[in-house]
Amino acid sequence: MNIMSDLLLDDYRKQLGTDLHTAWQQLRETFVRADSFDFYTSVAVITSSKIEGEPMDVDSYIKHKIQQIEYLPELTQKPNDLFRAYIYAKENRLSQEHFAQAHRMITEHLLPAHWRGVYRRGAMVVMEHKTGRIQFEAAPAHLLETEMRKLWDDIGELLSRDLSLEETFYYASFIHLLFVCIHPFNDGNGRAGRLLEKWFLSDKLGAAAWHVQSEQHYYRHVDAYYRNLNKMGLFYEELDFTKAEPFLGMLPDALNN
Repeated sequence: MNIMSDLLLDDYRKQLGTDLHTAWQQLRETFVRADSFDFYTSVAVITSSKIEGEPMDVDSYIKHKIQQIEYLPELTQKPNDLFRAYIYAKENRLSQEHFAQAHRMITEHLLPAHWRGVYRRGAMVVMEHKTGRIQFEAAPAHLLETEMRKLWDDIGELLSRDLSLEETFYYASFIHLLFVCIHPFNDGNGRAGRLLEKWFLSDKLGAAAWHVQSEQHYYRHVDAYYRNLNKMGLFYEELDFTKAEPFLGMLPDALNN
């Protein structure tokens, strides 16, 4: 592995116990209807969007997607772009090329066309949208291509392996964490990172993974989400991933809750 670490995996397993398997089985038994995807994806999309400061409330967006209620375009355009990216991810295997296309969809009403799916060229600080506080400084621009190449090499390796349920959740969270820390695009990184986590889960575990309400869990615990990201440090080249355990534990918590 080039950038991923299994250093915390043993402790992660011990803390999860049998709860993860029980919760996963319950999810698989509950969400068997094909038409449930749109509802739970609507919840995922709007809660992920609200973490980034989008104004539309959850109930209104669900009405918009499920009951076809019309709202002002400025409220629905960016969440709908993200919704299309989730549909695209559901229909395509996870790869670097497909992920770049998903980012182009996510940022259709966020970035000019020449920056969609394209790595940034300048410095980037990650800010908590509710307070405007700086959380940490992302990877320097001169390291972006190297760090993202390492990440995609590791993702490819993990996709080719037989992973246990615990390993799958652990690495899905770690991919999410590393992607957000690198922050490779000019915008849309948070939404794309949460989609990437879910996309990896679905490639390894099947369609039921799209019903894991991780985005909603992160939104409900957004202060902890940013606080756990911040635990690693302030500067990318000095991040201490031995302190990543609280962040990695949020995804299985989402399943249990």
